[in-house]
This record gives sequence, C-alpha cells and structure tokens, in this order.
Amino acid sequence: MSATASIARVTGFLAAAAGAAMLAVAPAPAQIRPDPPGTAEVVRLREPRIAPLPESQWTAEHRVRVDRYAPEVRIGNAFRTLLHVPELVDAVMPFLLYATSGTTLPARHRELLILRTAWLARSRPLWADHAPTARIVGLTAEDMRRIAEGPAAPGWTPFEATLLRLADELYRNSSVRDAVWAALEERYDLLNLVDAVMTVNQTTLLAMLLNSFGVQPDDDALARWPADVPYRLDVADPEPPLREPRVAPLEGPGIRVGRTFGRHPRMQAARRGQSGYVNRVSPLTPYFRELLILRIGWNCQAVYEWAKHVGSVGRARDHGLDPERIALGRDAGWDPFEQAHVRAADEIYRDGIISDDTWAALASRYDIREMMSVVMTVANYRLVSMSLNALGVQPQETDELFPAEAVAALAAR
Repeated sequence: MSATASIARVTGFLAAAAGAAMLAVAPAPAQIRPDPPGTAEVVRLREPRIAPLPESQWTAEHRVRVDRYAPEVRIGNAFRTLLHVPELVDAVMPFLLYATSGTTLPARHRELLILRTAWLARSRPLWADHAPTARIVGLTAEDMRRIAEGPAAPGWTPFEATLLRLADELYRNSSVRDAVWAALEERYDLLNLVDAVMTVNQTTLLAMLLNSFGVQPDDDALARWPADVPYRLDVADPEPPLREPRVAPLEGPGIRVGRTFGRHPRMQAARRGQSGYVNRVSPLTPYFRELLILRIGWNCQAVYEWAKHVGSVGRARDHGLDPERIALGRDAGWDPFEQAHVRAADEIYRDGIISDDTWAALASRYDIREMMSVVMTVANYRLVSMSLNALGVQPQETDELFPAEAVAALAAR
C-alpha cells in the first residue's frame, strides 16, 4: 500500500468513528498516536474502582503474601487492592522493594526520582507513601514543594535538577535526551544509570496501576499533596532514536533486552516477575495481550519492543493480529471490544489512567482479575518501552520494524 493510500485509509477511519469520552478536561480527537503524557491535566478517581480486599475475605493464599511482605511495606489500600490477584503481588513486590530500598542510588536521589514521577503521574497514594521516607533521608518540606515545581525551581544543585529532568523526559517522551544522559554519566556509573532509569519507570508503572484501580491514600496518611502547585511539564521534543546502545548488551545467547538488563543482575532478577506475569500468568488471551503490548510499544515509539512482539517473542500474526492496524489506532476497523483495548493502551499512555467509558466497556466482559491484568500489561510494557529507549537496545537487521504506511501517516499529521 502506498503512503498516500494509507493516509487516505486512516482519514476514512477517523472520520467514520466516534471518539470515546476521556477523563481529560476535553476529549481528544482520534489520532494514530495519542498526545504525549502530561499534556493535559486529568481528573483522578476519588473512589476506588476495585475496593481493597478486606481482611475478612483473605484466604490462606492471601495471608502468605501478607506475611511475606508485611515487615517491609505498608499493608494498606494499594497492597490490599493487589491482593485480589495474589500472583500480581508476587510479580510487583520484588521490583517495588528493589526500587525503593535496594538500588545503588543514594537515598536522596532515589526519593527525588520517585516523588517527581508520582507528581507527574498525579499519584497521591505514591506521594503519601514516599513523603515520610523522603523526610527521613533529608528532604525538607520546601524541597518537596520544589519537587512539584520541577527542575527549573530555584535551589536545586545542577545534578539534582538533572535527575528531575530525567524523570520529566522519561514520563513525557519515553526516552532520554543526550544532554541529560551525559550529565548523569559525569557522576553515575553503569549500575547507577540503569537504576535511575528503572526507578522512574517502576514508579510510572505503579502509578498507572493505582490510578486505574482507583486506589486512594490510606486513612492515616499524613503527607500533604502540594495541591496549590500548578501542574507543569516543560520538556523538549524527543531526539531521534538512538542508533547505538548506551548500555551494551552482554555477549552470548539470548535476546538483546535480556543481555542488556543482564549488565545489572540484581535489578534484572528483581523485575523479571513483572513481564513473567504478563506473558505466562495473566488470564488474557494471546490476541489481546499482544494487541496491548504492541499498541503501547507504538505509542512509546519503542521499535525494539515492536520488533520482538511482531516477531519471535510475541508472534502477533500467529495470534491473528495485523500489526499495521495496531499502529493505525483505535479507528482502524476494530470491533467495539477490540477498540476498547486500543483505547486502554492510549489512555494509560497519555493520561495515566483508563477512562470511565473504556473501563466500563472492558468490564462488560472481563472480571476483576482480567481487568487488573489489562492495566498490568500496558503498565509493564510502558516500563519496558521506556527502558529500551533510554538504554538504547537496538533491533537486529532482520527484525520487522514499524510499518511504513503507519509511519507515513503519523508524519503527515
């Protein structure tokens, strides 16, 4: 199909379909790729969509997880919500604990990255959980207000401002500009660099889960959300994709993402369960799993993720999917239930939350376990996409890249 024909086809799709209502201030027009994250203020839920599981309903399986993690985390609203799917607890908690207490980063740097990302994603529960820890490691009340104000606020050291810019660029662009990376390299070694990226990415994943599930701050949370600070995310446009890796993969067998993460074995071991849940435990069918993965990979412009899930890892066509339609978006001839999955990936990417209409469309056929797995699939592969882009994981020469027709249509917007 020629680029001209592809653009005409897309235009027809967009004109023929009605856009779904979003939680943003105004509904966005139908697009091949959504607007970037943080471009509009989005209303967060004030009531849970999935209520925390009360202790009266805990089974032996639930209590195993509570006993395992109670010494290290608050068994509050977030944990009790994840308990609806005990295997999801096992997937999320090891990397959460690594990101919050096990990385190579100085504690002050870690909390700067977590709180800035929580602010960007508008996650009050994450802010409430981390503000007390931030105070313990030396961040003042004024520091926390300045975290909300961002890297341009007066008072940061140059390196602290760079850390906040890292969070801003990953959240907005799913990538990191060369100048920010170079500034980090002046002080950080390889393990620090990977941990800084993964701290932002894991916090983003958690925010997507908590936002879409409607998790509320715990009743005894005392940290004040800086509601009087206007939301602002001032980030330059992304640079062209990297043509060389920033973190070279280990030599040997296996795909490049595994060999890249293998440069940091402790981090790799901690996060392995998240993708393992999506690909081996989740109740979603391969058709819908790969639809969600490829759509968020396209949204983040993660060409390596796209190549592997079209190809040897996801085998999208073997499951009946047409990758070009996935790239063209929600109006590319999907049935209503399929379209709801595309919208879910678009909304989580752009808004950090699934809209009420899309949630209702999915919940008309999915139970709680399946709904939580939809969100986890998109959130995990947003983390993966951001990591691949930032670390510069390169596709192989034989990999199938983004469809040329969709790329042309995107460029013509």
